[in-house]
Amino acid sequence: MGISVWQLLILLAVVILIFGTKKLKNVGGDLGSAIKSFKSAVKTGDDEAKQDQVEQASDNSAKSESVKKEDNV
Repeated sequence: MGISVWQLLILLAVVILIFGTKKLKNVGGDLGSAIKSFKSAVKTGDDEAKQDQVEQASDNSAKSESVKKEDNV
């Protein structure tokens, strides 16, 4: 048993009566900007993680090369 369209419309009407359209518009805008900043933070975090992996890989290869040179000595 789910929520019907009529129940959603009644709920929307009650929310509009309580908060008003201007307040709901501000909340919607705030929610949209919060989602946008969250997405950009996740993307930035992914980019930083990839960059860290590349740096770690280059550090590991440099360390292995120095170990090989020491073994040859």
